[in-house]
Amino acid sequence: MNLNTLLDGIGTATLPSGCPLSPSAARRLACDAELVPIVLNGKSVPVDVGRTRRLVKPAQRDALITRDQGCAFPNCPLPTRWTDAHHIKHWLDGGNTDLDNLVLLCRRHHRLLHHTEWTVAITNGLPYFTPPKWLDYHQKPIRNVLHRLTL
Repeated sequence: MNLNTLLDGIGTATLPSGCPLSPSAARRLACDAELVPIVLNGKSVPVDVGRTRRLVKPAQRDALITRDQGCAFPNCPLPTRWTDAHHIKHWLDGGNTDLDNLVLLCRRHHRLLHHTEWTVAITNGLPYFTPPKWLDYHQKPIRNVLHRLTL
């Protein structure tokens, strides 16, 4: 898939099997895959190769488990074993694989963040989620306190 298709969301990608894939599906898959973006010029010659470190390292996962103690989305009781690390600023958009850009989310809430107006930010080292305006007019940031014993 070319960069414009991926960023604009118009067009399709093709898997090696020949199966077509929408840009949104490609972005979801990219969230959990090790991709190396390569920028090509008009003659399909590589002119830039992107970052390769997208996946969370074991020590980072341990730190996320200690901080988030399960799915970090407000009122979600799911434990860490059912979570994935989510890039707050998407890796394809230049987001780093650093603790201040990562949060543990279950599959349901991972998809919710990708497909709705919910946002998440790390404030004072903790993830806070901002609901869409239609849900909370004042958009007060909230966090999950279900897993917390002493935070």
